[in-house]
Amino acid sequence: MKIWQKNIDVNKDIETFTVGKDRELDLEMAAFDVLGSLAHVEMLESIGLLTAEELVQIQKELKNIYGEIEAGDFVIENSVEDVHSQVEWLLTQRIGEAGKKIHSGRSRNDQVLVDLKLFFRNRIEEMVDHTSTLFQQLQTLSEAHKDKLLPGYTHLQIAMPSSFGLWFGAYAESLVDDLELMLAAYKVCNKNPLGSAAGYGSSFPLNRTMTTDLLGFETLNYNVVYAQMGRGKTERVLAQAMSSVAATLAKMAMDVCLFINQNFAFITFPDELTTGSSIMPHKKNPDVFELIRSRCNKIQALPNEIAMMTTNLPSGYHRDLQLLKENLFPAITSLNECLSIATYMLQNITVKDNLLSDPKYAYLFSVEVVNELALKGVPFREAYQIVGASIENGTFEPQASVIHTHEGSIGNLCTVEIKGMMDQVLAQFKFEQTKEAIHKLLA
Repeated sequence: MKIWQKNIDVNKDIETFTVGKDRELDLEMAAFDVLGSLAHVEMLESIGLLTAEELVQIQKELKNIYGEIEAGDFVIENSVEDVHSQVEWLLTQRIGEAGKKIHSGRSRNDQVLVDLKLFFRNRIEEMVDHTSTLFQQLQTLSEAHKDKLLPGYTHLQIAMPSSFGLWFGAYAESLVDDLELMLAAYKVCNKNPLGSAAGYGSSFPLNRTMTTDLLGFETLNYNVVYAQMGRGKTERVLAQAMSSVAATLAKMAMDVCLFINQNFAFITFPDELTTGSSIMPHKKNPDVFELIRSRCNKIQALPNEIAMMTTNLPSGYHRDLQLLKENLFPAITSLNECLSIATYMLQNITVKDNLLSDPKYAYLFSVEVVNELALKGVPFREAYQIVGASIENGTFEPQASVIHTHEGSIGNLCTVEIKGMMDQVLAQFKFEQTKEAIHKLLA
């Protein structure tokens, strides 16, 4: 059964090629397809296209189907093209003629659009939750290890003293900026396209404001042509936000891979969270962070993949857009997994003490020796030359007083201020508002 079925059998090879992975991926959107239909039929009854009795009948069965989806009992049969067709077919089989009326004023195009927007909105909430949890873990570690010194590097050369507090805190603050981008993506996703039909509206007097409220959208896509044009753009904006989170994770994973290396030996993890070698019994490999790094680098390519698939498409719907799900859906799952496992790993990290007591890190304090001379009245450029000469002739040795100034936190961690920034960003997501609307729709 197909929504668009005519009295002609489609060539089986053509059908297989055009359906592709849609059945498999559409299962992830099944619950949201039912929610879109629940809002649509309630609106149809309000404008006289369904009777009150038909509405009650349809709502009851749609909620039954929703329950089957939540229980894992819903399948998209091979004879059915996609989730939209499956839901409508089940409804018609179970309640008869009333089930055939739910497509009034609606195209599969805006049906897909609303399913995707609801799906993305839900998955953004999951990504935000995972990111927030990782943020909290980083903040906790930043405070716990603020007094432990860490060599800072530029150009992978020993540079200046830092601290584990600053290192953990840097990634915490990075996640705040990442969620600023995710908030922008959420706002794009939180606009209702339902009622735009095939991208040119409907001659029925559809109440799009009503479905916007019923589905908990913040607003609607007003221009029906743009609502259809938003497909592809929405995915790209979301991919860009995901890419930002992934970039933070990938950089952190690379740091971990360096820091666990025996030549650095800044951090360790329990043996059971690392892997070994088939022939080298001493190995403790950071496979988890290597895979996070690679997965997140792959996610960083996602915006470009989507852009290349949609570049130069004219307005209106094109079947090319179907393939975006194959790139985006698995990436959402992968990013959530990376965020979750990164948090778990960091809950089990061990940070080394007294790293800077190693003589090889003596040059970390060269800037402080220069500054100390300058504070005593030596011109900075002259002080720089004096210290540089001592390094060159091998006589440089920082005084204990200079080293002592770095015992404790390096710089201001600003954990309270950073938490405030994160709280401000999180408060702008309308998750509770949307949950309340969906709860009412299913009541």
